[in-house]
Amino acid sequence: MPQFLIAIHRPPGYNPVTAEDASMTQQIDDLNTAMRSAGIIVFVGGLMPPRSARSIRIHKNGEAIIKQGLYLNSSDHVDGFWVVETTNLDEALSWGQKAAIACRAAVEVRPFHSIS
Repeated sequence: MPQFLIAIHRPPGYNPVTAEDASMTQQIDDLNTAMRSAGIIVFVGGLMPPRSARSIRIHKNGEAIIKQGLYLNSSDHVDGFWVVETTNLDEALSWGQKAAIACRAAVEVRPFHSIS
C-alpha cells in the first residue's frame, strides 16, 4: 500500500501552551486513536519548537556545516506529522482533512516514493 506524509504547519511564534486547549488535545488524541484503529499509522510524532532545529548545509568545498535554526526560510514550519499507509491518495486526503480540523492548522499530504 502507498505511504503518505500528513504534515501539520504552524505560523511563526506558534505557542502550543497558549494556543492548544483541552478540546484540541482531545480531538488530536481521538484522531490518533481512529488512525490506529484503522491500522494506517506507520509513524506519528510532534516536533519540538523551531528554535531547537539544526540544519546542515553543504558548502562548495564539500564541508557539511551545522547551523542553528530551520533549513527553510519560511513563514511557517512543520509542527508534527503522521506517516500513514492507505489504499490511495483520496483516503490519505480524507485523513489529512481530519488532521487539519483536529489540529486547527494547515496540512500537507504528500506521497512517498514507492520502494520496490
